[in-house]
Amino acid sequence: MPRILPDAAIATTVHSFRVRFFETDLMGIVHHANYLTYFEAGRVEWLRRRGIKYSDWTASGMHTAVVEATTKYHAPAKFDDELACATTLVEVGGASLIYGYRLTRDDTLIATGQTRLACVDHSQKLTKMSNEMRAILLVPEHAK
Repeated sequence: MPRILPDAAIATTVHSFRVRFFETDLMGIVHHANYLTYFEAGRVEWLRRRGIKYSDWTASGMHTAVVEATTKYHAPAKFDDELACATTLVEVGGASLIYGYRLTRDDTLIATGQTRLACVDHSQKLTKMSNEMRAILLVPEHAK
């Protein structure tokens, strides 16, 4: 199947949250490992706003496993900062997805990142994405 590059105007969801104390290190700065958790929360919210329950996919035998992740840190985030994670579906392949992330505090860029997810079955064997699943991924988010 050919890869699809979705229109960023409909492929982006912004999810806001506050930094919790336990996510910070001894310097009071968000520990670097937590950014992948923020990206995952953005991905789950991205799906939810399109009417997709990840648990429904897993029940049907489809899983999306992170096989590659990158993060670039631009500025520190601290306890109680309100952050916004813009999650964008960048590419839909035959058996994989790529999401991009932009984490900000007001006008300050905190971090950017990207994850590639592979579609796998219950045995963690690579599997092609169904046409139905691909179509669902290409719709805009529903109103909140």
